[in-house]
Amino acid sequence: MTDCLTQDLQAWLDMATEAALSAGAVLQHYWGNLTEISEKGRPGDLVTEADQAAEAAVMAVLQRHLPPEHGFLAEESGAQGNLAGPFLWAIDPLDGTTNYTHQYPFCSVSIGLLVAGEPVLGVVYDPIHRDLFRAAQGLGATLNRRPIHVSGTQHLADSLLVTGFAYDRRETPDNNYAEFCQFTHLTQGVRRGGSAAIDLAYVACGRLDGYWERGLSPWDIAAGIVLVREAGGRVTAYNNSSLAIKAGRLLATNGKIHDAMVDVLQQVPPLSFTPVTLSGGR
Repeated sequence: MTDCLTQDLQAWLDMATEAALSAGAVLQHYWGNLTEISEKGRPGDLVTEADQAAEAAVMAVLQRHLPPEHGFLAEESGAQGNLAGPFLWAIDPLDGTTNYTHQYPFCSVSIGLLVAGEPVLGVVYDPIHRDLFRAAQGLGATLNRRPIHVSGTQHLADSLLVTGFAYDRRETPDNNYAEFCQFTHLTQGVRRGGSAAIDLAYVACGRLDGYWERGLSPWDIAAGIVLVREAGGRVTAYNNSSLAIKAGRLLATNGKIHDAMVDVLQQVPPLSFTPVTLSGGR
């Protein structure tokens, strides 16, 4: 990395932090005060006025500071700006909307920067617990301005993992139900948080040892990938090949249990299931 880009990354990291904190203030304002909750076409894929207002807050900061060669990929408003250039910001103004609508305190603002398709900068802010995670390539990772590192857990049997389930889990056999069961048997436990950005941030700071999930979008994971890598962890595809961020699935660990998780993911067959229709509701 050139010295010039390193200087830019530091400036952009501070700018992304301003944007995340601004969006976080919006989410704090709407917490417990929502009036508009709707689905975006798939059951369980929710959007609220808080999502939209928080995204507007992020975009206001980024567009005020960034030059025109930067592009944006935001969950609510889609692609904007220069999409042909090397700089693309992936923005999730409220990762964990379902949690948020139920006042379950596990949600975040996620802002990541990709350069030529590679995640190089990330900010994840939990506005409920006021945890601010920051990282940029070559600059390390921090939680509330203090350096963080992945855990030292050496063996899968001693690990605590986390995963999530895609919105299309009701319709597709390409789900991680069987993997969830298998890892539950092989570890000290598997959690399901509901915010991919925080899941990755927790791997980065050592609260969790590994995370896998499918059905993800770039705005869910771009920031968290940088956090894990800069904290000393590994992020790959399920089969240990290089990660393709648009593939929608990833494995992130402290590095020490990575190969063991790859082995499990390669061996567990999908779990077939029969959807059950509940009378009187969905």
